Amino acid sequence: MTRSPWFVIRDAVHGDIYLTREEGRILDCLEMQRLRGIRQLGLAHLVYPSARHSRFEHSIGTLHMAQAMIDAIRRNARLDPATCRDIDDDEARAIRAAALVHDVTHIPFGHNIEDQSGLLPRHDEAARFEDMLGDGRELGRELAAQGLRDAVLALLGARESQWAPFSAQMVSDTICSDLMDYLRRDSYFTGLQVSYDARIVGYFRVDPQDERLYVDCEKNGLLRDDIVSEVLRMLQARYYFSERVYYHHAKIAAGAMVARAVETALREEWLAPSGLYDMTDEGLLLELARRNDPKRRSIAQLLERLARRVLYKRVAVFPWASNQGMQDRLIDDFFAPRAAQTRGAWEREREAEIRDRFGCEEQVLFYCPNRRMQLKEVGTLVRVPWSDTLEPLSAFKDRLPRIADLEQSYLRLWKAYVFTSSVDPQVRRFLQERVRACLPGAVDEYRMA
Repeated sequence: MTRSPWFVIRDAVHGDIYLTREEGRILDCLEMQRLRGIRQLGLAHLVYPSARHSRFEHSIGTLHMAQAMIDAIRRNARLDPATCRDIDDDEARAIRAAALVHDVTHIPFGHNIEDQSGLLPRHDEAARFEDMLGDGRELGRELAAQGLRDAVLALLGARESQWAPFSAQMVSDTICSDLMDYLRRDSYFTGLQVSYDARIVGYFRVDPQDERLYVDCEKNGLLRDDIVSEVLRMLQARYYFSERVYYHHAKIAAGAMVARAVETALREEWLAPSGLYDMTDEGLLLELARRNDPKRRSIAQLLERLARRVLYKRVAVFPWASNQGMQDRLIDDFFAPRAAQTRGAWEREREAEIRDRFGCEEQVLFYCPNRRMQLKEVGTLVRVPWSDTLEPLSAFKDRLPRIADLEQSYLRLWKAYVFTSSVDPQVRRFLQERVRACLPGAVDEYRMA
């Protein structure tokens, strides 16, 4: 009996997902198995208890959505080869492999440590992919043995690419297989009823001339408003998750606590940045708690509070709407890593003021994210009736003002916070007064109960 070249994985979100035996060997590599221990939404389970899904199943789901895009493009190429280029088997194989491993460089609580706190470079820098897919690792050797390593590195942006542009776009773009999986997955596991119409996949095409991926929004010389609306609905869903999940204040507080613990460990050289690359979420927390060192008391307090979900409390909140004129200054002064020393000194000054006034040891955390946070401009290429060339959807803000509204909504999500470990209302009110006094011109909108 001939063995099937495929095997099936049952997924909670998509149902049956088919992988090749080659892809199974990639999935079996230690570096991919580690992703079982990296939660997709970090500490969001402290707000949404069922949101404990991992980057492992997201990786498989991203491959599934990449194949859905491949199938749609191949159908469109058969129906109208003048407007859609086909995808050959070698290209499809490389795209699927890149989709499968696209998150392999993620570290524990990576969005808190890299994106929101800026303590380390982002996970998608070329050097990280070169290391994780290099000869020194099982995954790199397996991809090399399958003749896929160079292609995957190129499609993930780690090397100069000779591949057609659409190949990388299908894995990483404003709307891509990555987004289409995690919107559905995050919705399912948070219990938030947000989704998109799966038919949007059918409107993807590859331009035969410049080989770029685009969404066809034109029919018989008219704009397909329904397709434009569906593209925007996907991005509105992402905004909704940003507002309700990714930037929920309790998740932000928990992430700031983890970031402080990691920052302390890095500064004291108890932990090396490279050591994070092979850890899981729980592995990092265990490593931070491993030594019984008096200098680690602050870390121990953070970890104990996280374990009991006794999160640090807000004492000041500086929203974008009231601080447009101060945003640049706050970011320059307090967004790590370039301002790590300034921010740390500011936090220690506030802690010293609490100690002098109340005789107690409390921690103060200043959380100031990057300006753009997780903003993704509406960069999906579209074909519209009034343009002879493919352009990003964002180029048509004058005709479609909803696009500008969406991009501005992302920028308005920005908030800076000051948190404290104290649960004493007197201490917290005193700290709020000191924060306001030390940040003249910044508007704190937080009102304590």
